[in-house]
Amino acid sequence: MRTRVKMCGFSTVETAVYAAQLGVDAIGLVFYPPSSRHVSLETAVEIVSALPAFTSVVALFVDASEANINQVLNKVAIDYIQFHGNETPEACRRYQKPYIKAISISKDTQIASVVRHYKDACALLVDTYHPQEKGGTGACFDWNLMPKQCELPLILAGGLTPENAQQAITQVRPYALDVSSGIEIKKGIKSKAKIAAFIKEVNQS
Repeated sequence: MRTRVKMCGFSTVETAVYAAQLGVDAIGLVFYPPSSRHVSLETAVEIVSALPAFTSVVALFVDASEANINQVLNKVAIDYIQFHGNETPEACRRYQKPYIKAISISKDTQIASVVRHYKDACALLVDTYHPQEKGGTGACFDWNLMPKQCELPLILAGGLTPENAQQAITQVRPYALDVSSGIEIKKGIKSKAKIAAFIKEVNQS
């Protein structure tokens, strides 16, 4: 099975379209104001309007209010919602959109229990735990903590780069990889060269 790629945290039309033209499966837009990758509604609309056909758009929220989420959904053409906070399953399914539930991994994480809790999610995204940051830390977690089987499609995030993408696929066998900081020049600024290198590595795996 082909490993899919989601690239998250775009802030410009140019880099998002470039990634889409190279074949990225999904573009992630961050609607979390404390993040350096936070994107305005106006910029999000510009990015989505410029994307070619068959590129999915994922909106990332962290414990956002219902009003805030609806404001984004009413203005931006979103395909999937990614919940990166402490949202309940009931809150996640409220918007009649396929949703991805993100969780932070530590040695105490009971992934099977999380999957049962969010059984109607379209995927489970596993990321590196950080006490302050909600994703995009640039740090890997111990991939040996990943189960051999998972009832939900597994999206691997956390510290991915062009240098370790093939290893991640070989070791974890995820449904998809999700990269943000690993394709950046600096926080929030994507590198075309790193985007191309990451996609090339995944395609060669």
